[in-house]
Amino acid sequence: MMPNYSLLLRKPPPTSKGQSTKETILETLPNVGEAVGFATMAIVLTGNYADKVFLGNYPHERFDEPVPKKIIEEFQAKLANLTKEIEQRNSAAEPPYIYLDPSQMENSIAI
Repeated sequence: MMPNYSLLLRKPPPTSKGQSTKETILETLPNVGEAVGFATMAIVLTGNYADKVFLGNYPHERFDEPVPKKIIEEFQAKLANLTKEIEQRNSAAEPPYIYLDPSQMENSIAI
């Protein structure tokens, strides 16, 4: 994975065209060590893991009462409907947009 842009600039970007030189670009971009650190961080934070829990799924039963269980079921039904809508839209989209599909989103961040 290679980022589209640098996550760190050591100097402000130019404010008008034609001001950049090779030297100013190299002074602005991060050094190799910083770039490797950011790339590693991005890979770790965006990786797919075996213990991923998707939005609306709860591997451990947290509630025994009927009211919270009903609310969770309604929430899961809404998420399923959203996924169906997104799948319908994506059937005509190339490439498909999956980033806000509840079936592809994690239940929470685990950093």
